Amino acid sequence: MRTERRNPVLRFIGAALGAALMIAALPACENIYEDLQPCPHGVSLRFVYDYNMAYANAFPREVDCLTLLVFDDEDRYVATRTVTGDELRDENYRMTLDLEAGTYRFVAYGGLACGRRSFSMMSVPVRGACFSDLRVRMEADCLSNPDRKRLHGLYWGTLALSTADLYAEGTVRMMKNTNNIRIVLQQENGGTLSPDDFDFEITDDNTLFGSDNDLLSAGTVTYTPWKTGQAQTGVTIVGDNVVPEAVGVAYAELSTSRLMTKSAPRLVVRRHSDGGAVVDMPLKRYLLMLRSDRYDDMDDQEYLDRECDFVLFFFLRPDGSWIDTRIVVNDWVVRINDAEM
Repeated sequence: MRTERRNPVLRFIGAALGAALMIAALPACENIYEDLQPCPHGVSLRFVYDYNMAYANAFPREVDCLTLLVFDDEDRYVATRTVTGDELRDENYRMTLDLEAGTYRFVAYGGLACGRRSFSMMSVPVRGACFSDLRVRMEADCLSNPDRKRLHGLYWGTLALSTADLYAEGTVRMMKNTNNIRIVLQQENGGTLSPDDFDFEITDDNTLFGSDNDLLSAGTVTYTPWKTGQAQTGVTIVGDNVVPEAVGVAYAELSTSRLMTKSAPRLVVRRHSDGGAVVDMPLKRYLLMLRSDRYDDMDDQEYLDRECDFVLFFFLRPDGSWIDTRIVVNDWVVRINDAEM
């Protein structure tokens, strides 16, 4: 009789445990049930721009539109995802892509989908197009239209990643392809200079990018200032004379595409009155000399890619000619003897 009374209890406990195990097994991706949706499969991507001199992620602050191109394991184009919303401002933003199982190459551009963009793809890729055919170039009117000379930031990054159930996580690390260069002219012994008395330009061949972000030759172009003006400083810093009253300097800001060691960018400042050259110098060599010895393990190209804002000071004699003994680049005094012209 006792055994007969316990059997219903045991049967109830067994049934309850069996039901619990079945419920626990329902979400498992390894089990296939006709009445359940398949498990999410693909990638979840984070985007980081810390390839800068601060080694800090500036993606949420600087990148205001994002274009992601997807290529399969044979480097054939699959799809594009574009994001232009405020979600890019969120440090925790992730892009989730549902993809068939496989390994993919992801190519990200910041700046291509913005209304104020300065660069665009030469042709929109179609399904099956080759990765190696991808080209991005500067829009032509950025060199001539005053409102476009200040280039909108262009960023690039790539990642190869295999998909997984519930999404494989990966980080696309990006670099910046645009620069701003500020040129400041000051009289050796004080006085005031007007930017209208000078013409500023930088020449380079750097407006066309290949699929790997390397520059392809497209012909030499000339960058001119997007902004000129005057500023006041308290004293001169060249020579033994100290001028207590304000000194007026002239400045110009120029925006350029990527600077590379294999290229030969040149900075020229001319007197507007007669076209005579006040400054004519190999820009790349001077910019590289401002790199601190703290970064002696950083090669030249990495430095040019990490640093994107430069300030160069030039000191002029009263007749407007350049004092060709030294200049100041950012916070560094550079002697002319240190560089090849």
